[in-house]
Amino acid sequence: MTRAKNSPVTHRRRKKVLKQAKGYFGSKHKLFRTAKEQVMKSLAYAYRDRKQRKRDFPQIRLDRKQLSEMAIDRPQHFEALISKVQNPC
Repeated sequence: MTRAKNSPVTHRRRKKVLKQAKGYFGSKHKLFRTAKEQVMKSLAYAYRDRKQRKRDFPQIRLDRKQLSEMAIDRPQHFEALISKVQNPC
């Protein structure tokens, strides 16, 4: 009996990784091994930086929707908030 190589499954897995690596520089978006390494590192960076972002701005308790509505409805308050974030002193 011949060995089953599961090529459709392998192909789908590799295609998924290369799709995630789209836009990376050099061979990191073309070759599967380097793309897999870079995607894993990128996902780790994304996880780490989401936690970092939560620690960076604890004084502002507004989500993106609230900030967007403030920028549209009250631009002077939004500018004051932005200047306060950029210059905390």
